Amino acid sequence: MMKINLTGRDALSGVVFALLAAVGFSAKAILVKLAYQGGVDAITLLALRMAFSVPFFIGVALWVGRQHAEPLNAHDRLLVLVLGLIGYYLSSLLDFLGLQYISAGLERLILFLYPTMTVLLSALIYKHTIGKKVAIAMALSYAGIALVFLHDVGMKQGGSVVLGSVLVFLSTLSYSSYLVGVGHAVKRIGTTRFTAYAMVVASAASLMQFVALRPMSALDLPLSVYELSVAMAIFSTVLPVFMLSYAIQRIGSGSASLIGSIGPVSTIYMAYLFLNERISLLQIAGSMLVLAGVLIISLNRGKR
Repeated sequence: MMKINLTGRDALSGVVFALLAAVGFSAKAILVKLAYQGGVDAITLLALRMAFSVPFFIGVALWVGRQHAEPLNAHDRLLVLVLGLIGYYLSSLLDFLGLQYISAGLERLILFLYPTMTVLLSALIYKHTIGKKVAIAMALSYAGIALVFLHDVGMKQGGSVVLGSVLVFLSTLSYSSYLVGVGHAVKRIGTTRFTAYAMVVASAASLMQFVALRPMSALDLPLSVYELSVAMAIFSTVLPVFMLSYAIQRIGSGSASLIGSIGPVSTIYMAYLFLNERISLLQIAGSMLVLAGVLIISLNRGKR
């Protein structure tokens, strides 16, 4: 009896942490949009987010480093460097730039396309076949994005929406490329260790970019921007990363991914509450199509 209760409690805690991680990741777009109202630019805001996040990741990197007797070899260091730059630095930069032009709801839905892009990249690189069910699911997802895109074009000038959507799409492509290449590295290095090291690399790149492109006077910002940056670092970067790892350990990556599908929906409603972004029937219909397509792909991969 005790074993069953403990298992049930672990599963429940895994579900709760997966939900909290999904909402935390989704809140990032809201915090970014609110910070932009304080006059900060994308490069400075990204540097602030990473500056407040990196002490936590350095601490974790030192801690997990002591747990592993085997040091990283030259190949592992190169993997951490390249994948950290592609998966966390470049994707974050493109995402922050894109959020200057599009709504938080559209941004989150485009980012949520990463499973479809991972399937496409895997098919191109590893010659995997794409089944009929997956192809239909991908068509549903991109049709949904088209509907939400039309909603945003109707709300704003078309050119800025196109630019923002392209930037966020490239951010998703960058993150998907990271996911395709990360499997080998994670097996060798370990999930927590690799994530901490990669985030330190991304943070260093973001801070060096700020020093190279912005004067120190760019940090003369309202207190609200710093408060939002700290909130973004803690509640939308550090905590969700480790809560998701905790959830995956207890309920598996497939279940955690399915629970994560609440993310785009929570972003749309948080954008309505905090940013006064309108919710239209077109946006809801598009969101449902995207979620349906991604869920079909996730369930199909889980079965395989």
